[in-house]
Amino acid sequence: MNRILGCLILLISMCMGAYGKTPMDSLLRELNRTMEKSATYDSIKLRGIDSIKRSLTRAASNDLPLRFHIYQQLYEAYKVFSFDSAFVYARQLQQLAEEMHDPVRITYAKVKLGYILLSSGMFTETSSFVNTIDVTGMPDSIRTEFYLMKGRLYFDLADYNQDKYYTPSYIHMGSTYIDSALQLIPVNSFEYKYNRGHLYFKMGDIPSALAVYPNLDQPGLNYRQLAISACTLGGIYEAAHNPDTAIALMIRSAIADIKSSTKETMASYSLATLLFERGDVATASRCIEKAIAEAVFYGARQRKVMVSSILPIIEHERINTAEERNRSLLIYASFVTLLLIALVVLAITVFRQVQKLKAAQHIITAAHLKQQEINNQLVEANKIKEEYVGYCFNINANYIGKIEKIKHALEQKLADNKPNELKFLVNNINIRQEREELFTNFDRVFLKIFPHFVAEFNTLFDKDNQIILKENELLNTDLRIFALIRIGISDNEKIASILEYSVNTIYAYKTKIKKRSLLPNEAFENRIMNIKAL
Repeated sequence: MNRILGCLILLISMCMGAYGKTPMDSLLRELNRTMEKSATYDSIKLRGIDSIKRSLTRAASNDLPLRFHIYQQLYEAYKVFSFDSAFVYARQLQQLAEEMHDPVRITYAKVKLGYILLSSGMFTETSSFVNTIDVTGMPDSIRTEFYLMKGRLYFDLADYNQDKYYTPSYIHMGSTYIDSALQLIPVNSFEYKYNRGHLYFKMGDIPSALAVYPNLDQPGLNYRQLAISACTLGGIYEAAHNPDTAIALMIRSAIADIKSSTKETMASYSLATLLFERGDVATASRCIEKAIAEAVFYGARQRKVMVSSILPIIEHERINTAEERNRSLLIYASFVTLLLIALVVLAITVFRQVQKLKAAQHIITAAHLKQQEINNQLVEANKIKEEYVGYCFNINANYIGKIEKIKHALEQKLADNKPNELKFLVNNINIRQEREELFTNFDRVFLKIFPHFVAEFNTLFDKDNQIILKENELLNTDLRIFALIRIGISDNEKIASILEYSVNTIYAYKTKIKKRSLLPNEAFENRIMNIKAL
């Protein structure tokens, strides 16, 4: 009896833990312990940020250099932690630099803003913005950072597109900028060795990349340097078909990211992919969940889409693994149905597996809902873009037609030498009417996409404060401001420019409307953004 029971327990242990005995066990255990302490590391990070913010409140408003320095500290603290906050302080740096009329600081702030746009995955916006930056005559540190950012932009585009025509061109352009940066970096420094190795890796020269890559165990490396270098080196070893070393390096990178509270990272995602290919579905699932949490926390758009695409695959395999275990346990149970103790053990085991299966199903359901939400947002964004692209083309075509007619008329009057009629023709151009027509066309297209916008907008107010439109009026100024916000134009300066108002007027309009609302001020615009397109 005891011998049979012992054999059963041994078989169950082998079934449940056969995969756990790998050379990476100690590193994986350290990773799990570090993940459990993630909230503690984030709390330390936030306390440091609060300390910097307190120093900002103590700084004199007219001490612009000091305030610029503090904004630098806040930007660096948020750079790989939270996109929204880093973006805000990058803009603050730019505004303050312009107030100081300091071209070096202005360029420095622009480079920082470009980097944070790139980190969030906004490739189009980044490309347009960085092309406006001129680093000619700037200090070497700014030029170096600019060239490295441009290099990363093209390398990221190459990774994102994976196209046989465009990718080589992106890699070539990225390599050119990295090479320019290397001319300005000390040859024996960590930064030089890392970027030189990264450059060789992107060019496909794996032996050269490994030959020049920096030693990850050298003293003085901080967590951030260790994280990015270990992640890149892991990618090099993966390309060299050495998955064991690649996994070990990705684990080290993920641990360093967690300890430094870095949310803009690829290590967890890359580690999950490698572990899944290796067959370690359970650990891969934990890593991909961590990668999703990091991407959502930071606000990296392309990371969320990338991670969400592989999560269902891993979770599906995880369920299959759990079901296979279930079947194995039932087979073992058939041999010991007459043994009461063995039956109890099997019953407990099956119950636990069912609970795990249910938990896995809940995770998949939540992931599916999250992915569906992302897909809906993308569909809505695409619809808005399609409608307004067509709208812009039609408007431009109409204006070109009008300009052409005016041109012909002017040419005829000039040919007939009728200056008085020329003046009459010019004065007959009604700019106000053209702008009203522009607003009417905008209103019509917007309400085509959001036909219930006015009704849902009015639900945010009591009956006395609801907006009642005049006859034949589609939107008024109040509605038009928040219509622009709904399609993604939230900057007061841009709204003011479109509507031909001052920035202060737009701010006053928004403040007046929010005060009349039934919602708190901070929740009002979020509710506007939740109004659905048709």
